[in-house]
Amino acid sequence: MLRVLTLSTLFPDASRPNFGVFVERQTLGLAAHPDVDLRVVAPVGLPPFPLSRLGPYAPLAALPRQETWKGVELHRPRFANLPGTGGRWHAPLLARALTPLLARIRRSFAFDVIDAEFFFPDGPAAIALGQRFGVPVSIKARGADVHHWGRAPATAGQVLAAGRAADGLLAVSQAMAADMGVLGMPADRIRVHSTGIDRSRFGTLDRAAAKAQLGIAGPLVVSLGALIPRKGHAIAIDAVAALPGVALWIAGEGPERARLEAQIAAGPARDRIRLTGAMPHADLPALLAAADVMALASSSEGLANAWVEALASGTPIVIPDAGGAREVVTRPAAGRIVARTAPAFSDGIAALLAAPPPAAEVRETAARFSWEANRDALYAHLSGLVRNAQSSG
Repeated sequence: MLRVLTLSTLFPDASRPNFGVFVERQTLGLAAHPDVDLRVVAPVGLPPFPLSRLGPYAPLAALPRQETWKGVELHRPRFANLPGTGGRWHAPLLARALTPLLARIRRSFAFDVIDAEFFFPDGPAAIALGQRFGVPVSIKARGADVHHWGRAPATAGQVLAAGRAADGLLAVSQAMAADMGVLGMPADRIRVHSTGIDRSRFGTLDRAAAKAQLGIAGPLVVSLGALIPRKGHAIAIDAVAALPGVALWIAGEGPERARLEAQIAAGPARDRIRLTGAMPHADLPALLAAADVMALASSSEGLANAWVEALASGTPIVIPDAGGAREVVTRPAAGRIVARTAPAFSDGIAALLAAPPPAAEVRETAARFSWEANRDALYAHLSGLVRNAQSSG
């Protein structure tokens, strides 16, 4: 029995049901493996009191410190998140907060490996904890956790040191693995670990039925992701505004909402563009099935789950050449890779609307992604690290 301690600051909770939903899905899949016993530690970063009881932090402060989450034992320890420090102290403060908790957990659950599912601050903290408790550590890179924190002056050194000290490294795409290598992480320890797709939900609706279900008539473009500059929703808005009769729904929430609302109101397509707010993940299959195109103008990605979910729904994508884009758009049926400009996105969307690829061919481009393959690869990776540690010990 492989005993896994999964560590992730990116994990859903009652106040943020969509936060880290893919980490949750992967973790629940591994926990269901017949040869795995697993516990989850999902730390919550809070600023000092009284800020920890105000605004968006209030519901986080109210979360239970321990609960059973969808059948898995889960701990939510708090650690100090100091504003204005550029993240410099996140990892050491996280490690300090987790040390007594892991010591208690270890009395009844002698975990064999620490599986850090987000690179920062989880990765550096996991390295310190792995050394303290004498167990191997795996760290997974997902995108911004390396692209941002791995280059930010206050944290870049910590990210690189963790990558070099880890017993094993995971990357969501070949492009992500290459980026890790460029930073100086050991290429021979990096394994690509692809996301999965729940085919009981995605790809089960045809486009006409999905449009009828959502009350949509005419061509629809969907953009998915947090309302932050990196996701490029402003580009999608301008691109669709240049396409008469085409609607755009942007599903997500974030600090750019007011600016995007103002952009929509000042433009010529205010009646065709809608900010839906954050949508439950359970509602995305119908939305993606109803879309004729999914357009996401991200400046950087590892390998966006939204890309794969759209393809599995039979919906082609228009994306820039970012992250693992070329690992997903491998043939014309998958969509278009275009420059990260509104005119280029407009042209890419127009081309797919004029000559839509058959939905079955689009779905086939995502055939290699499955949660079963994701689970089996993660099990093989973690159990291999434990065997190596035992043989060298």
